[in-house]
Amino acid sequence: MSLFKARDWWSTVLGEKEEFDQGCLCLADVDNTGNGQDKIIVGSFMGYLRIFNPHPVKTGEGTQAEDLLLEVHLRDPILQVEVGKFVSGTEMLHLAVLHSRKLCVYSVSGTLGNVEHGNQYQIKLMYEHNLQRIACNMTYGSFGGVKGRDLICIQSMDGMLMVFEQESYAFGRFLPGSLLPGPLAYSSRTDSFITVSSCRQVESYKYQVLAFATDADKRQETEQQKLGSGKRLVVDWTLNIGEQALDICIVSFNQSASSVFVLGERNFFCLKDNGQIRFMKKLDCSPSCFLPYCSVSEGTINTLIGNHNNMLHIYQDVTLKWATQLPHVPVAVRVGCLQDLKGVIVTLSDDGHLQCSYLGTDPSLFQAPKVESRELNYDELDIELKELQKIIKDVNKSQGVWPMIEKEDDLKVSAMVSPNFDSVSQATDVEVGTDLVRSVTVKVTLQNRVALQKAKLSVYVQPPLVLTRDQFTFEFMDRNPDGIPRVIQCKFRLPLKLICLPGQPSKTASHKLTIDTNKSPVSLLSLFPGFANQSEDDQVNVMGFRFLGGSQVTLLASKTSQRYRIQSEQFEDLWLVTNELIIRLQEYFEKQGIKDFACSFSGSMPLQEYFELIDHHFELRINGEKLEELLSERAVQFRAIQRRLLTRFKDKTPAPLQHLDTLLDGTYKQVIALADAVEENQDNLFQSFTRLKSATHLVILLIGLWQKLSADQIAILEAAFLPLQQDTPELGWEETVDAAISHLLKTCLSKSSKEQALNLSSQLSMPKDTSRLKKHITLLCDRLAKGGRLCLSTDAAAPQTMVMPGGCTTIPESDLEERSVEQDSTELFTNHKHLIAETPIPEVSSLQGVSE
Repeated sequence: MSLFKARDWWSTVLGEKEEFDQGCLCLADVDNTGNGQDKIIVGSFMGYLRIFNPHPVKTGEGTQAEDLLLEVHLRDPILQVEVGKFVSGTEMLHLAVLHSRKLCVYSVSGTLGNVEHGNQYQIKLMYEHNLQRIACNMTYGSFGGVKGRDLICIQSMDGMLMVFEQESYAFGRFLPGSLLPGPLAYSSRTDSFITVSSCRQVESYKYQVLAFATDADKRQETEQQKLGSGKRLVVDWTLNIGEQALDICIVSFNQSASSVFVLGERNFFCLKDNGQIRFMKKLDCSPSCFLPYCSVSEGTINTLIGNHNNMLHIYQDVTLKWATQLPHVPVAVRVGCLQDLKGVIVTLSDDGHLQCSYLGTDPSLFQAPKVESRELNYDELDIELKELQKIIKDVNKSQGVWPMIEKEDDLKVSAMVSPNFDSVSQATDVEVGTDLVRSVTVKVTLQNRVALQKAKLSVYVQPPLVLTRDQFTFEFMDRNPDGIPRVIQCKFRLPLKLICLPGQPSKTASHKLTIDTNKSPVSLLSLFPGFANQSEDDQVNVMGFRFLGGSQVTLLASKTSQRYRIQSEQFEDLWLVTNELIIRLQEYFEKQGIKDFACSFSGSMPLQEYFELIDHHFELRINGEKLEELLSERAVQFRAIQRRLLTRFKDKTPAPLQHLDTLLDGTYKQVIALADAVEENQDNLFQSFTRLKSATHLVILLIGLWQKLSADQIAILEAAFLPLQQDTPELGWEETVDAAISHLLKTCLSKSSKEQALNLSSQLSMPKDTSRLKKHITLLCDRLAKGGRLCLSTDAAAPQTMVMPGGCTTIPESDLEERSVEQDSTELFTNHKHLIAETPIPEVSSLQGVSE
């Protein structure tokens, strides 16, 4: 029997205690290399997707590390994997993965590697379909005769066929009399689906009949159907085989004929296109899988049939041509081209034994001759070992491809802010209204322990603060050709008096915030020295601040309770004083040795004021687009008039101008006026964006105090709400923030796994309005109020039902649902009226040092 064992070319064992079935194996050029070499794609019921490219150094050796191109855990069980033209607009091959409740289509791509680890492969989700019914299996093909693309048909457990035209859902039809689903295949020649029903009949349904039949939701006949209106799903042909089928496969001899192969529990059948039997073969053993393929003899078909006796039989029509023994019971078998070796047989067992083999009878009788032993010179080996260790040590000392952890202190960046103003202000605009603009000097120190090739220093402050110089470059004499770029960051605080002056307190204001603490109130004179009038002792609990430009903010400390109130006529002006108050309170109690000091916010979230700032900013963006479009039209008109005038002037026989000069002058004035309007709108947009950022900082601060969020969670909020330093025509604040908040709602703040359908291929574009963004911000606050927490770990997509008491509102998928969410959240977030502010002044700044 050793002569008839399958010749092991490559094999491996997948995972531990994983389960596989016949749909879990596929061979194709999934990464579109175009060289005709197949890759092995395997999915398991545990949700692991693996892609192999075997290339054994020696025949029969096990898997190498580089053989596994990709391994990813998709969480949901994988029922079937197929490769085809599943993405619209391209004929590239993509991978379709069928789960029990969804269908996902991925693109597989490889990146050329520059190190010994080889190429890097990754998958990207192109689109996915969430299924309303539990899936059983799927098939694909050019349904209806489409060219250049493949459609997918999924059969559910209750006998429904769901057809997907790539990214869109086409229709669904229930098979008549369906009780249990059977294997499913598609015949491109007859454009029909073939399956085996629970009545043990092979049934064929035309695609056109499925497409024009009654919708799947109308399973029961209506009175109109009984009267003749509408079409019922009618089977094309049936054949009773008397047993349940394990699998169906369709093979074409040529363009004029094809055969339908059905593997039963005791027989396998070959049928014609019309359902007539070409031949059948009674099997001696219980089969487990099969694969028909074209034979070298014209008019015949070869079939691989695996059985539960660890055997693989090869039939030519009904004649047994070969029998070979396998080390496992195969549940799936495929034939492909691997490493220029055509006809490799790939088998997969239910417990994960994957083997690539070929047929042969020649036993391996060769024995390698014994090598003459020679004495080893241990002294020379010791010398060589020491030399190699020295080389390794020198390489580790030098800067290699990867940065070393212990080298984090090779470059240090520190900043020291001068406590006093410059004697002569360095500001470009010396005065803002009646106020003198001051300047302060920041001393930046760079310390390096190793030789650097080049160091670039970038300093950034938030508008409207400006720098006299923001870029510095330091060139060094020593060149290090192996250096890699590294980034070091350092943050520093600027003094409040740089942009704020003592002001007159005001008892009334349109916008008020109250901050609660757990300690006795502190005198504002000790918190803000230099801003209080020390001559009036009874006013130390009230302090006024005046920003450069005229905005007023009043700070009040309660004499009887542990509260502080910040109020102003403009909403966004509250942020800077509120943030400075909290920081100075923390520093004050740290100096006192008190470590349990805490601030909180128990008022209503001022979302309405925040939303008005968003609407004003978005209105300026829309207005800017309209002005630029109008300016473009006038510029085209201006150039057209110029061309006509130039033609008239060049003419040898001058013709009347017909008021073209007047039209040119009027168009020119319109272009100039529109250009001025665009420039003015850009200035207003810049100021509006600065106000919006200040208000966003305030909202993030209040949410952190309201829900007692950690520093990591506040950092996530800042990354979501403040992703841009400035607006650009290609990317704006509204669409960027909406995408970030939607991602948080669908991952760490999602109610269940049904909400975690991320569209990775979507592109950001300017929305029509801000209603969706405002509803998502309201929903974010609502879910945080119900116990949701922010995280970016791998478990972020886990359902939050265990964390959120009482459950969370689902992510709205329609306007009606979003409207209901907005109404439910009205009681929680009470809104206030506010006015648009003057330029707010952010205070925290940062700098970066980049070395190469």
